[in-house]
Amino acid sequence: MDSLGSHRPRNVDWKRAAGLLYGDWGTSKAYVIGMAFVVAQFSSFPIVLAVCALTGIVGFNYIIICKHFPDGGGVYSAAREQSRVLAVLGALLLLADFIVTASLSCWDAMHYFGVPKEYVKVATLGLIVFIGFVNYFGPKHSGSFAISLAVPMVIVVIIIIALALPHLTFTHMEPTHSSFAINWVRFVDVILALSGVEAIANLTGVMKSDEGSAPDRPAVAKTARKAIVPVAIEVVFGTALLGWAMLSVPKEQTDIMKDRYEDMMRFLGEHYGELTFGQIGMAPGVAHHLGQGLGVIIGITVGLLLLSAVNTAIGAMIGLMYMLAKDREMPAAFTKLNSHGVPWLPLAAATVLPFVLALISADLDSMADKYAIGVVGAITVNLGSCAFNRKLNLTTLERTVMLATFAVLFAIEITIANTKPAALFFAVCVVGCGFGLRWWEMKRAGLETVTLKKELAAAMSPESLANLRIQLNPGQSIMVAARGLTPVLRFALEEARLRGGTLYVLYVKELAVTMSGIMRSSARPRWQDDPKAAEIMYPMLELGRESSVQVVPLFSESADTAATILDLSATIGIDILVLGVPHRNAMVNLMKGNVVREIVRNLPENIQLLIHG
Repeated sequence: MDSLGSHRPRNVDWKRAAGLLYGDWGTSKAYVIGMAFVVAQFSSFPIVLAVCALTGIVGFNYIIICKHFPDGGGVYSAAREQSRVLAVLGALLLLADFIVTASLSCWDAMHYFGVPKEYVKVATLGLIVFIGFVNYFGPKHSGSFAISLAVPMVIVVIIIIALALPHLTFTHMEPTHSSFAINWVRFVDVILALSGVEAIANLTGVMKSDEGSAPDRPAVAKTARKAIVPVAIEVVFGTALLGWAMLSVPKEQTDIMKDRYEDMMRFLGEHYGELTFGQIGMAPGVAHHLGQGLGVIIGITVGLLLLSAVNTAIGAMIGLMYMLAKDREMPAAFTKLNSHGVPWLPLAAATVLPFVLALISADLDSMADKYAIGVVGAITVNLGSCAFNRKLNLTTLERTVMLATFAVLFAIEITIANTKPAALFFAVCVVGCGFGLRWWEMKRAGLETVTLKKELAAAMSPESLANLRIQLNPGQSIMVAARGLTPVLRFALEEARLRGGTLYVLYVKELAVTMSGIMRSSARPRWQDDPKAAEIMYPMLELGRESSVQVVPLFSESADTAATILDLSATIGIDILVLGVPHRNAMVNLMKGNVVREIVRNLPENIQLLIHG
């Protein structure tokens, strides 16, 4: 008997989704404006505005994508409806983006913290290893950390802009180059503001459904729109105003600004802070020290959010590689978990790859050259897959905007490949190694690619059998959550026999992985394939037959055991939930939380709870 399917809990509201999105997307301004100054100095304002405009348009496109993919609209999910190969290509380009995000964000954080330049690389390498070690225990609390840092970051941006407002001027700005080709290349060089927008599409599978939508047909259009719009407004207008503030600094400080491009926001805070404190009558020395102090506060705030982005990128890499392996697009060895539910090989790769990139890079500029090709490529594949997907019920306006955006991003991707050999080489290495592993796994598994007519392929698709699966409708029912062959199983079996009910035996395989979008694998998780689950289910099925009790095995892979138990309890409609007392030491309870406590706090009142000890 197979385990019953389960849905991921939809417990992420628009505020939390916006915080998670900002933790990734909102960090882009920390290095975008500095890179713009390096590329075009005082003629960079039109380029910054063009990047902001494109960022806003891409945000509008992702509102559309989220509306049509309520179960996860990341590049892998969207492209998989067109082609598995295209989906893997998009996923590998996204992996390239995550690699550079982790190394670049960590490197830039060191500058914002004020680490001396001669120690930046060593500190970056050490922190990447440390964050990788932290992810050994799973990224369970990283989302909350990113959200808690989003508000201080917004406050910092508002403070810098408020201090700069009296000094904003067009006096120092210069006209852009007369050649369109040169302006286009400069525009492509600072396209990094797009980084992070993919995060929102991967969250739709756990977003709270819109009011009135059915559980079996969830809709998240309103939730996604409310999450994207405020973040997009902050990113677009915040980046534009910070760019204006940067170009309002007197030209006499050009050399200093070129030297401080890696922590430009901190420099702007120091500069305008000192000007403001001086104007209110403070002595020059005091104003200077207060400006420096404000710069320290800004540096710590931005640096911490950048480190959060490093942690998010490493967690996303682990989830992406695990998802590909579960979908048989990567070697099966990538699915082996440690004792905390984290895949060993993806964890090692997610730590080593950014480490190596930081090791061979000379500065932020060299890493930024490799950045855009991954993120732009992933977004291009996503938008193109949706725009050309006739199954999506897009309006004429939506499809037209998406096609136009796809065309612009495709041109940007081609330009990057043509003008940045290092970026092209990096992308080819990541994509080539990924497809090499995919080919090796398919050969090892004995899989061959065959060509079928679309009618026959549709008939053989696992999704076509969904309406034929048996749906159990028990009367009084009991669920027991098991971690091993413990006395709580005997107690639950006795209760089921006395009450004449059905006994659901649930085993949750703890999986501390951040999943990138929905995983539509044809190979559903089976308890028969898990030694620990099978050790429980086979004896319980036999004891059920002997006791005339219907035993239904349930098996789930989840990053949140308590949420999964609560979700299945409500979905199946059980009458009694039986739990055993957990035996965990204080440190584990602190790090991972207490499952029983979470269930007691959130279990619906119509379900009885029995705790057996």
